[in-house]
Amino acid sequence: MTTSVPDLPVPVPVRRLAGDATIVPVWLNDVGGVTYRIDGPAPLYVKWQPPGCEIDLLREVARLDWAGALTTVPEPVEWGEDDTGTWLVTRGLPGTSAVSPEWLTEPEIAVRAVGLGLRALHERLPISSCPWEWSVAGRIAEARDRGRHPDIGEPPTIDRLVVCHGDACCPNTLLAQDGTVLGHVDLGSLGVADRWADIAVAAASTRRNYGPGWEDALVTAYGLEPDRDRMDYYQRLWDET
Repeated sequence: MTTSVPDLPVPVPVRRLAGDATIVPVWLNDVGGVTYRIDGPAPLYVKWQPPGCEIDLLREVARLDWAGALTTVPEPVEWGEDDTGTWLVTRGLPGTSAVSPEWLTEPEIAVRAVGLGLRALHERLPISSCPWEWSVAGRIAEARDRGRHPDIGEPPTIDRLVVCHGDACCPNTLLAQDGTVLGHVDLGSLGVADRWADIAVAAASTRRNYGPGWEDALVTAYGLEPDRDRMDYYQRLWDET
């Protein structure tokens, strides 16, 4: 993902939703989807994806509804699709992304917060009532359906099953001004899996966002010792699926 959003035409559904309010593009993902902020007394965020995108915004709605009863995530207020793309509108949450400019200069605070927040998320969401899974086999099957052919060998034994975020990259943790965790966003792949599937992705994300040397700090903040084999496997799985 990138925080550099080029000057793209605002999709018709987003303009319709905004009315006369100011529309601010805030995020561009790697497959052409854009997140917009609609300013107002209660800001809204609109995630929009072009047709044929592998990111399924509509499946995120049910996940947000389920998780929102247990932890802080965006509240969905409208969603839909047409021949121009798919969109999901959520209410804004307080705080800023852990990779906002103020936190990029304070990586020791941000990385610790992401690790602590991920552990709290895993402890808060019960696997017994989670309707979705994010297993290795399921992810590989989905990748093959999209024409990819991951070849990463047998997965490691399960350490501990939790309800994983599914995209635990650092940008998806929201922080308060004091560096404490306020909530999480982008839960479209939320499901039950080994906790290292999330931890490995979060750790790898520190390299992209804060530079080298922060992976172990995140794992330590989570409350574990780094497990090189599991981290390597789940990082390769992430890259290939």
